[in-house]
Amino acid sequence: MVDWEITATTIYCDAVDDEVTLMVQADGSTRCTGRDRYLEPGKETFREMNSRSKRLGRQIACEGDACQRTKAYHNELLGKK
Repeated sequence: MVDWEITATTIYCDAVDDEVTLMVQADGSTRCTGRDRYLEPGKETFREMNSRSKRLGRQIACEGDACQRTKAYHNELLGKK
C-alpha cells in the first residue's frame, strides 16, 4: 500500500504539443489535464490545435484512455510493469 494521497508530474505531451499534468491517486485512479482540455476541445482550443497541426505538419489529438504516457506514469508509481 502506498503512503501518499496524490502525486503529479508535468510532462511535454507530443500528442497534443503541450505540457500536461498527470495525476495518480493512491487508489490507482489517474487523471490528465491534457485529456480534460484536448479530448473534446471547445472552439478556441480546436482552433489552437488546428494551428499547431499545420505548424507541425501532422495531426495532433488527445489519445484519451489509450494514452501510454498516463499508463506508464501510473505503472511507474505503483511498481507495475
